[in-house]
Amino acid sequence: MSEIRPEQDVHRIARTLVEALPFIQRHAGATFVVKYGGHAMGEEHLAREFARDIVLLEQVGIDVVVVHGGGPQIKSMLDRLAIKSEFVDGLRVTDAATVEVVEMVLAGKINKEIVGAIQAAGGRAVGISGKDARLIEARRLTRTKRDPTSNIEQVVDLGFVGEPVRVDRAILDVLAGSGIVPVVAPVGAGADGQTYNINADTAAGAVAAAIGAKRLLMLTDVVGVLDRDRKLLPWLSVEQARGLIADGTIAGGMIPKVETCLAAVEQGVEAATILDGRVPHAILLELFTEHGIGTQIRASGARAG
Repeated sequence: MSEIRPEQDVHRIARTLVEALPFIQRHAGATFVVKYGGHAMGEEHLAREFARDIVLLEQVGIDVVVVHGGGPQIKSMLDRLAIKSEFVDGLRVTDAATVEVVEMVLAGKINKEIVGAIQAAGGRAVGISGKDARLIEARRLTRTKRDPTSNIEQVVDLGFVGEPVRVDRAILDVLAGSGIVPVVAPVGAGADGQTYNINADTAAGAVAAAIGAKRLLMLTDVVGVLDRDRKLLPWLSVEQARGLIADGTIAGGMIPKVETCLAAVEQGVEAATILDGRVPHAILLELFTEHGIGTQIRASGARAG
């Protein structure tokens, strides 16, 4: 026998559904790219809710491409195998031994866990990596660092860390409109077939731009971009975001995330949002409520629903 809900609960649920309807209608037929990572991916209940949200988006007519990270899981495996690794500017230095572990964890264990979660929630998904069908062609990423003693810039060898140079959308076009969610591991291949470890944020932004996605959603472990008083900024124009980077309001690890959003918007994505993946149903709250919950970056104008 089903539980009888208090009348006010029933009315609240009905109001929520009615309020969501115009947003559902607005996004029907669109394609969204969701970058999935951080604590939301590591906590079982949040992972289940994420999978349900993805299935719901597909059910209301929104095509979704998931691009995932997996830094903590990679670290755990490297520790188990006694392989040391270090970071430079937030990027894992990736030697030959490390890149094998990265590919095994990202394209194997994590990728299939996400696929399994989406299918357990009633959807259909297929796991691929950036190497499949040459989805993401990459090249070696270079970084320079200024020596504090000599003040001379030196090239830092990051090993097999890559950056996307080309995204071949063919395999994603085949899956578009099929109701099957592509789950993409951010591992790419060079022109010579060399495997590269690609930052998941960067990979998601490149995929969003290549397929002409309407939205890029970046699930993170922060609420969004904060002003100097630590208050959430609900939306930013491209110009405002660049200004906040220049004056130091946006700093540290938030800079590459914002720069990924800026690159995607400047390449035609309508809007890119940084939001807290630790909030249950963060995607639904962002897309189907009037004010959303994260920081949306768009070319100009006010926040879009």
